[in-house]
Amino acid sequence: MNIFEALRQSHQKQRELGEALLQTSGDSPERQALFERYKNELFAHAVGEDRYFYIPLMMSDSGLNITRHALAEHHKMDELLEEMTELDMSHPGWLNKAKKLVETVLHHLDEEEHGFFQQAGKILAEQQKTSLAKQYLAEYQKYKKSDKDALV
Repeated sequence: MNIFEALRQSHQKQRELGEALLQTSGDSPERQALFERYKNELFAHAVGEDRYFYIPLMMSDSGLNITRHALAEHHKMDELLEEMTELDMSHPGWLNKAKKLVETVLHHLDEEEHGFFQQAGKILAEQQKTSLAKQYLAEYQKYKKSDKDALV
């Protein structure tokens, strides 16, 4: 497995969890559980991705711009998550923030898969792509909470 395949696995989970979260309402146990899973998926993914995808890309001049852009988007997602965490889930504005977060995440994933990955593929050596995948997956698992109570 290479780094791109490893990242896409989490991307698919993010899409599914985001879509499911937007189907919930009020301060329901389902919404609470899905939001916690979504936050954890985003966090575990971002930590591993920052360390084992974007930092290696920053070592190349041609990787600086995509890395800066991606890290800025990660920061924007973190801010939205923080705002949502501070707001009661039954508040009318909560769902609007959730929609904004999901939209931001989907935009980011599409940019990565249809732009950044192609650029990174030219920068990273084949052996490095495999090695980074192993490191990313180990880091991702370190921060990933169990999905045993999965609703999706």
